Amino acid sequence: MPDDAPAEEYLELAGGRVHLFRGGVGEPLLFLHAAGGAGEWHEFHRLLAGAGFDVIAPDHPGFGKTDEFPEVEAIDDLVYHYLDVIGALGLDRVHVAGGSFGGWIAAELAVAAPHAVGSLVLLSAAGLRLPGHPVPDIFRMTPGELTATLFHDPPAPDASAASAEPDIDAMLAAYRDASALARFCWSPYMCDPKLERRLHRVKAPTLVVAPSDDRLIPVAHARRYAELIGGARFTEVADCGHAMYFERPAEFADITAAFLAGHSLANGVSR
Repeated sequence: MPDDAPAEEYLELAGGRVHLFRGGVGEPLLFLHAAGGAGEWHEFHRLLAGAGFDVIAPDHPGFGKTDEFPEVEAIDDLVYHYLDVIGALGLDRVHVAGGSFGGWIAAELAVAAPHAVGSLVLLSAAGLRLPGHPVPDIFRMTPGELTATLFHDPPAPDASAASAEPDIDAMLAAYRDASALARFCWSPYMCDPKLERRLHRVKAPTLVVAPSDDRLIPVAHARRYAELIGGARFTEVADCGHAMYFERPAEFADITAAFLAGHSLANGVSR
């Protein structure tokens, strides 16, 4: 096993088991994944771990290898779920970063439990309702349409995969993840109408990052987060799509790590 390989662990909670990867040495960084990417340790995670953080990457309830947790029914339940995760890990405060759907959870967590979040990075976070800048319905998209929506430069089709037998396990895993996503953000779609008026409660130093060519969560959403969270910094990365830390993992890891390194947990709550 490579020296930088993560540990794969299961965390026992009252409602079931949480699957997570953990790697690196340093201050704890809880990374909350997007609608895709559960159950894997990605290059983005590896780079953050190599930058001096103890990266903890759990699968949300119903995603990846984490149990269903049927009592976790909505976004507010996910907040308390992750407070339970933080407690079960024996941690008091953590850095929190999240992408897209995971960024929405991260923002809600920082609103509800400012004592637990030392610093916050929102990577093209969902969660806001901006009627002038709607989020397209990913549940209606074909796989090709979804790829074109997520990437600035969509990856070339894999010819060998197209001719191979269908991977039933992969299809079932994708269906399970999509079902879990719908459970949390089908209605209202991809937003919490109450979140905007609560963002003033965020006390953690916050970085809001947006890719310039985001065809899923319009950049206006990131700008609104930065406007409503006191003291938040806003960064826009050119020529990149919504799948930012898959498309440009090194750049987004550098941006995230540099911000977090400037806000050590040892310094306490900054404001």
